[in-house]
Amino acid sequence: MTVLRSGSASDVGLVRSTNQDLALETSSLFAVADGMGGHAGGEVASRLAIDALTAAFGRQPTGVGLADAVTSANAVVWAHSQENADLRGMGTTLTAVALVDEGGHDVLALVNVGDSRSYRFHDGELTQITKDHSLAEEMVLSGELTPAEAAFHPHRHILTRALGVSPDVDVDVWRIRPIRGERFLLCSDGLTNELGNNQLIEVLSTVADPQAAADLLVRAARTHGGSDNITAVVIDVIVGDEDTGSVPAVATMSPAFVDPTGLASDGVSTPQPLAVPEINIPNRRDRRRAKRRERRRDRGRRLITFRTLLFMVLFVAIVGAGYYSVRWYNTNSYYVGVNHNELVIYQGRIGGFLWYKPVEVQRTGVTTADVLATYLPEIEAGVPESTLAKAQNYVTNVRKTANPTTVLPTPNTTAPTTTTTTTVPGTP
Repeated sequence: MTVLRSGSASDVGLVRSTNQDLALETSSLFAVADGMGGHAGGEVASRLAIDALTAAFGRQPTGVGLADAVTSANAVVWAHSQENADLRGMGTTLTAVALVDEGGHDVLALVNVGDSRSYRFHDGELTQITKDHSLAEEMVLSGELTPAEAAFHPHRHILTRALGVSPDVDVDVWRIRPIRGERFLLCSDGLTNELGNNQLIEVLSTVADPQAAADLLVRAARTHGGSDNITAVVIDVIVGDEDTGSVPAVATMSPAFVDPTGLASDGVSTPQPLAVPEINIPNRRDRRRAKRRERRRDRGRRLITFRTLLFMVLFVAIVGAGYYSVRWYNTNSYYVGVNHNELVIYQGRIGGFLWYKPVEVQRTGVTTADVLATYLPEIEAGVPESTLAKAQNYVTNVRKTANPTTVLPTPNTTAPTTTTTTTVPGTP
């Protein structure tokens, strides 16, 4: 008997206003749907798909029943999009795994449509089981792009297959032996767009509880950028087959998932074989190549982050240097001007500079009447000096030129006392 334990988490992310992802978690059926469509279309599509999948699989809880359930979900989403003009064009991805009985043996049936992914984590190695149904993935398969280039290609989000966008849909199906101690990760592209394989492995290998692992994966993707909705379902095989290595853990059916009785659920007809994609379990050389690609991808991400950080630091430094330069240029200059017929000393540039305006720092007590007329035009225009002391000295000089014998009034001094002598008549 196989025993599974699971946990799931979902988050709207930092950019989207609504969460169009939806996770499904039951004792034997697990799924992730990533809706798409304007307004509420994506939310409606993912909810319809999950509800239809659950209902159909409940009526036929077999491997072929799971594939049929995806076909039923596609029909439901398509019908609703045709009946409601506001929902036209909506659709959703769907990746799901179910624990089913096949000839008296427990098997994990896995299905996929779109670019949500399913991974297998075994002995410290992470293997992507599903293939993205996206334009970028098609370009990788045709040799036009490398996997590393596809990870950052602008067309990586353009889907070539999804539920609800047409009356019919092709479903990818896998048969998986439930090996004790293995983990499976189902997730939307909001998770894998932000986290690389090394980051997924770090969480899956260190966090034992599946719910805690799902929570941490979603939080990490949100912290790393959160550019899309983020959803993860982590499934642990607590009790399962022993890993003997003699039989592939992930394989295709031959010819497809077929009910062991040879009859469909109604006991009348034999289900038609399903087109099942091949999946290659990577050998040691392939794993080394994959790890090298992953390291290059991670370096690319760190480089972009470093460049962005460096640009921000340089930008702040330039702005700060400009601000302090302007401030120094203004605060290290004085000039003598006229305000209400009195000579006044200002700090700043004549007429101001940028956002700095001249500040009055001293009223000299010297009026325009105390200065020769020849000096008045330049004083009224402003006489610049480099220091306050030089500005004060200039005022003193022009005042002395007008009346050399006059002593300038000293600011804030007390008035001199006057002594009066009274002569009494008859007194010598």
